[in-house]
Amino acid sequence: MSTTTFYHEFNTPGYKGKVSFPTGVFINGKFSAGGDRTTIDVINPTNGKVITKVAEGTPADVDRAVKAAKRAFHESWGLSVPGAERGKLLARLADLMDEHFNELAALEALDNGKTYSWARAADLPLSVGTIRYYAGWADKIHGQVIETSEDKLAYTRHEPFGVVGQIIPWNFPLTMMSMKLGPALATGNAIVLKPSEFTPLTALRMCSLINEAGFPPGTVNVVVGYGHTVGVAISEHMLIDKVSFTGSTLVGRKIMEAAAKSNLKNVTLELGGKSPNIIFNDAELESAVKWASHGIFYNHGQACSAGSRIFVQSGIYDSFLKAFTEKALSLKLGDPFDTDSYQGPQVSQAQYDRIMDYIDSGKKQGAKVHVGGERHGNEGYWIQPTIFTETKPEMRIVQEEIFGPVGVVIKFEDEADVLRQANDTLYGLAAAVFTNDITRGIQFAHKLEAGTVWVNCVNHMHPNVPFGGYKQSGVGRELGEYALNNYTNVKAVHVNLGHTI
Repeated sequence: MSTTTFYHEFNTPGYKGKVSFPTGVFINGKFSAGGDRTTIDVINPTNGKVITKVAEGTPADVDRAVKAAKRAFHESWGLSVPGAERGKLLARLADLMDEHFNELAALEALDNGKTYSWARAADLPLSVGTIRYYAGWADKIHGQVIETSEDKLAYTRHEPFGVVGQIIPWNFPLTMMSMKLGPALATGNAIVLKPSEFTPLTALRMCSLINEAGFPPGTVNVVVGYGHTVGVAISEHMLIDKVSFTGSTLVGRKIMEAAAKSNLKNVTLELGGKSPNIIFNDAELESAVKWASHGIFYNHGQACSAGSRIFVQSGIYDSFLKAFTEKALSLKLGDPFDTDSYQGPQVSQAQYDRIMDYIDSGKKQGAKVHVGGERHGNEGYWIQPTIFTETKPEMRIVQEEIFGPVGVVIKFEDEADVLRQANDTLYGLAAAVFTNDITRGIQFAHKLEAGTVWVNCVNHMHPNVPFGGYKQSGVGRELGEYALNNYTNVKAVHVNLGHTI
């Protein structure tokens, strides 16, 4: 079957090179057109123009991919491939990602709108590091021998589910793909993955690298499509044993419901957040300002862990707000490939409209736009870094995830006051605390209802350390040893050594 191909020549200060690769649905190690032979336009968010077209996957393509994954799991992957061999293939994939490091970063910047410099500094190191980290785990998936009595041998095995469905978002496309692939492949599962239709390019480029690394056909299958077609098909498919999703809480609910109504498949969800960033009077002001800016404006605010509620103790509130304002105004919005650009555009027209709606709601509900609040430029999906003050707890901009460069700065008096406000949310993904009193920082971190708490930093992740949420921010953990639990069933084996009835 014929398929689409992406070709692009990068000629930027940071990266120069030609890129060409197939962009069909990737099933059983081969690219092809989607079942309906239709395509999806991939849009450049800096100007709203079409970059390329990719094949549109369908539920029928999901079914083909699941059957290929099932066959691979039983015949050429899964428990028939030793963990050491799975680890070698993952390590080889990490090596190939390193070889194509700049190319992948450039694709991420072109497709998503994030700056090339940040893609190189953050996205690619975490992506490659995650795949390499799980390569090391592949031959260390161990059960236990459990003492019962001398006439019985009892032990456990940690076995892969089989076929795993994975659905990733558009804000960190390659990183999210790596966070899904790593533990699932290390434990021996076969995969059907849906990238976002907004940012499919790095996932499709990775397919060729997966083939080059030597993974058996069908081990990883990638189907680009819409949530209401491909996403639903993955969630409902009776031969998918597990689904892992990263995205909004609203969609996560739908996936959990679909999984429950089909075959009651196991579900892992990494969902939204409205993370508090708490800055005490004794914090190092200059450092706190820089980290607070990074916490909300990094990746254009398109981060589930964004420190969007910035609580500042009254003793330094005025000086912090002054310095934070200067920092926000200093951030350059510009071409993602310019070396001094910090913030690019939002990912899509739909996301731009969503963020501007939140800004309008903040204005209507009486909050003060202290900085920004307007469109930047005349084309593409650019929004100025925005700071609200004089907010009230019930406002939408305080309670709901905006997923854009929009933060609220809130004054607080004491620990009891800010703890109550920080935990007054449906979410519990992340939080940050800034103080020079390390005892206070640790003790306060323990009181916050969040899956990740940073002390004197924010939005700082590592492949070895788990990430996930409390409350409506998700179920299960990504990264670290903990993520391996997402992809294995525990089997208990009892061997009779002499017991008689």
